Amino acid sequence: MNKIAGLFIAVSSFMAGQQQMSLLDCEEAFQKNNLQLLAEQYNINMADADILQAKIWELPQMSGQINAYNPEGKKAFDIGHAKGAEITQLIYMGGKKKNEIAFARSNKELAQLQFSQLLVDLRTQLRAAYFNLYYERQKLENTNKQLGYMNDLLDAYRVQSAKGNVSLKDEVRLQSLVIQLNNDKLGINKNILEFEQNLKVLTGISDDIEPQLSDADAKEILAAQPFGDENELKRKALENNSDYQYFLKLIDNSKLYAQWQKSLNIPDLNVGAGWDQNGGTFKNEVNLMVGIPLPLWKSNQGNVEKANYAIQQNQKNADYQKLTLETKVQAAYKTWKSQYDQLAQIRTTDLTNMELVYDGMLKNFRKGNINLIEFTDFMDSYRQTALQIYDMKNEIMQSAEQLNQLIQTKIFY
Repeated sequence: MNKIAGLFIAVSSFMAGQQQMSLLDCEEAFQKNNLQLLAEQYNINMADADILQAKIWELPQMSGQINAYNPEGKKAFDIGHAKGAEITQLIYMGGKKKNEIAFARSNKELAQLQFSQLLVDLRTQLRAAYFNLYYERQKLENTNKQLGYMNDLLDAYRVQSAKGNVSLKDEVRLQSLVIQLNNDKLGINKNILEFEQNLKVLTGISDDIEPQLSDADAKEILAAQPFGDENELKRKALENNSDYQYFLKLIDNSKLYAQWQKSLNIPDLNVGAGWDQNGGTFKNEVNLMVGIPLPLWKSNQGNVEKANYAIQQNQKNADYQKLTLETKVQAAYKTWKSQYDQLAQIRTTDLTNMELVYDGMLKNFRKGNINLIEFTDFMDSYRQTALQIYDMKNEIMQSAEQLNQLIQTKIFY
């Protein structure tokens, strides 16, 4: 009874450390908990703060003066007869503030595009890890099924080999196949741990995630095809890809910056008012003060030149990004198409027949209708083929996700 209770506790603890989650559940947890995404959001908030700061004018300046020494009355600090005060305000000319605010708003748009691209990249990582984990678990289940039978068979052969009823060569042949299966299992478990860790980081969930994806849903995802030919996909990518849109926006941003730098060459105006008790022409006179730097040369010309070069540089970078994006879309589409066509050649009946043959080989070997060499050769071939088919299916999903990452709009229907 104690053993049963202990087993129940162990199983309960194991299940408590796992969560069955659909892809939609993972995406919701990702958007809510992902730390990279939450951190990137602050860049948009900081850009809002920069816009606020750009709208703020310089504070007015106030100054005063008092008498330090009266030579006529031979009195120090004769405040009662000589004092004055003035207040001045800097007035921006040439649209400096308007240009600075426009540049700050453009920086916010860049921050939003960076956030959008990070969102796409991380979501792609999430979906890729989810499908990777799903198919690795499928592979593990299939490998465990084979191992269960082969281990029992190997144990039986060891007993018979010890009695001299079967040759040691037959035992070694089975041992070799079991070793290969265990090696497959070791690699699969290693991959599962890696993908589980990725999902934990991306979703912010500490428990192991078990993909909740039905065979019907998996088949539907595999059967989906992109809407439009290669040229149509390129056009959509250029319209929607946040990374490319960022470089286009960077051109506008650099133009706004150049315009702002040009306006800094225009002198600003200092306007103020002053009061003087006895130092002016009149007693208690109030004066209007106006000051402006003499525009003998363009004091910001170097920054203007630099900003103009930045426009040209960003234009070249945008051209490069366009070429890169189109090339990536082309390569990703061709990769997906070749993998899709390759899997399409394997009909559902072929897969069903393979499982039927597998079951038939097991039954016939138990009945002694086939020898050990034929059986182990088939089992080794089945082992490799089963893993390859799972990999083929996974690669199609991964290629589709890469296309989604590049085009960033719904293309699979």
